[in-house]
Amino acid sequence: MTSVAMMAALAAAPAFSAEKFTFAMNWFPVGDHAAYWVAKEKGYYAEKGLDVTLESSKGSGDSIAKVDTGRADAGLADAAVIVGSRARGTTVKVVGIIFDSSPMNFFSKADSAITTPEGLKGKTIGAPAGDSQRLMWPAFARLNNLDVNDINWVNIEPTAKYAALAEGRADAVTDYTTGFPMAEKAVGEGKVVSLNWADYGFELYAMSIMASEATMKDRPDALKGFLEASYKGWQDVMNDPAAAMAIYKKAVPEIDEVALGANMQLGLDLMKTQNFKDNGIGAIDMTRACASVDLVNAYMGLPAEVKCEDAFDAGFLTRVEMPLDVKK
Repeated sequence: MTSVAMMAALAAAPAFSAEKFTFAMNWFPVGDHAAYWVAKEKGYYAEKGLDVTLESSKGSGDSIAKVDTGRADAGLADAAVIVGSRARGTTVKVVGIIFDSSPMNFFSKADSAITTPEGLKGKTIGAPAGDSQRLMWPAFARLNNLDVNDINWVNIEPTAKYAALAEGRADAVTDYTTGFPMAEKAVGEGKVVSLNWADYGFELYAMSIMASEATMKDRPDALKGFLEASYKGWQDVMNDPAAAMAIYKKAVPEIDEVALGANMQLGLDLMKTQNFKDNGIGAIDMTRACASVDLVNAYMGLPAEVKCEDAFDAGFLTRVEMPLDVKK
């Protein structure tokens, strides 16, 4: 074949088309979303043949709904909320872990600090309707001998939670411990107090990557590639947080890179675990996963019992080394 003929044949060949893949993040842009923008910018998704769209959600309930109905192929959500959703008929499963330590938390102002579960009684708590901690409140309440009606919920948009706390429209707001820098930015340095759920018996899997059974069955290679590429993004965040934040800022110019940089570092602390060191970033410890399912079954008042294998599937993970030292 002449060079001219070869060029003509190549021109006539169909162009490679990357497979579209939508990832529903759990929230408006926060520090622990940087890894996915890093993976996108550095071509890790493209290397797996994926054209990934990253979109925000209004809490775990919202991101679960998107994945369950096929509006997204995978998403971020709190593992405990995913378990609860299975009892109500969704087909989503945890396929990888993000935070290997539990970050669930209430923030209150120091001058009216809520420091124990008992102190929550009669208080107004601000959160979106789909917020993971709002959805998990019945389990935390029962675990600590509280009535689910001991607090009053007020609906607040995700981006308005800290302003509501600062302005006194809520006595406390829900958020992960990683939100502390943003809470202090709104309320004032030294003026925010945390009530960490893990200190009161609620130590179970939290932020995770989920997929629907349809995605797992029909697009297993795409899901496996997405997970590996995403955890490579996390690996880069761990190796060079400043460079990762610069990529994030370029992709999402409206973020406050100072506050979100601190937020991201707190997230990394939740990933410096022996499990991730031994088994790779995102590894699911099935013993702990099943214990999480048992806790949700026991305290959430679900309409049906959920089996561990119906809520967690570790079969799509490819080992990606965790480069950080384990936090003591």
